[in-house]
Amino acid sequence: MRTGLLQRRASILPGFGLTFGLTLFMLSLVVLVPLSAVFLRAASLPAGEFAAVALSPRALAAYRLSFGTAALAAALNTVFGLLTAWVLVRYDFPGRRIVSALVDLPFALPTAVAGIALTALYAPNGWLGGALAAWGVKIAFTPLGVVVALIFVGLPFVVRTVEPVLADLGPEVEEAAASLGASRLQAFGRVILPAIAPALLTGAALAFARALGEYGSVIFIAGNLPMRSEIAPLLIVVQLEQFNVGGATAIAVTMLLASFALLLLINGLQVWQRRRMAA
Repeated sequence: MRTGLLQRRASILPGFGLTFGLTLFMLSLVVLVPLSAVFLRAASLPAGEFAAVALSPRALAAYRLSFGTAALAAALNTVFGLLTAWVLVRYDFPGRRIVSALVDLPFALPTAVAGIALTALYAPNGWLGGALAAWGVKIAFTPLGVVVALIFVGLPFVVRTVEPVLADLGPEVEEAAASLGASRLQAFGRVILPAIAPALLTGAALAFARALGEYGSVIFIAGNLPMRSEIAPLLIVVQLEQFNVGGATAIAVTMLLASFALLLLINGLQVWQRRRMAA
């Protein structure tokens, strides 16, 4: 056995013990402790009171809207994010860097500013809202407006996750498939899509998680009507404004548990996809 294998590799950062300890400390401080406080506060509520708030008709309607619009926005972002990443990687055109910078704009733009801009654009008296209203389509102050806002904030996650994977594949992969007689559709479906599927699924999961907790850009365009266009994060704020901290934590814990379950399912699909590709 080589001596080099018995020696620890030189590293710029300190050893594993110190870096791992610092990692656990930061994760505990930033993630574990706050979430534990929420669970402990919700656990102090009587079961009847917890269910009365967390499973009330108003809360269930808010859950349906939040999870439904987040899933729809993530699905649309998966399609259009892949198309955007494909254009940025495969084509060289004037203004390409500007388009790439615009993709990152939702990362830097305050969500409240995005909400105001979208509301002004899609309101019945807005530039696009007025034209759509003539066709009987209303976006602002409806659940459809929530989807539009969530698409805006979630698109960069898919683009930036898929883009480096597409760049690593290179056009020669498509050329090799074409040399073997595959059509463009066959090359994409049998060669490219399986290679980028884990990254695409990761981007979709990130977009879904981002959309699920979005608040600032949604409250301006949603209309915030109970049982119709009220999202779960807003309902938590309403409970806090009424000084009902227990009710707010009950709704928050319900959202957390549902989110954890969905993300666990998505991670399981990612692992299954990687194993299937390795096999």
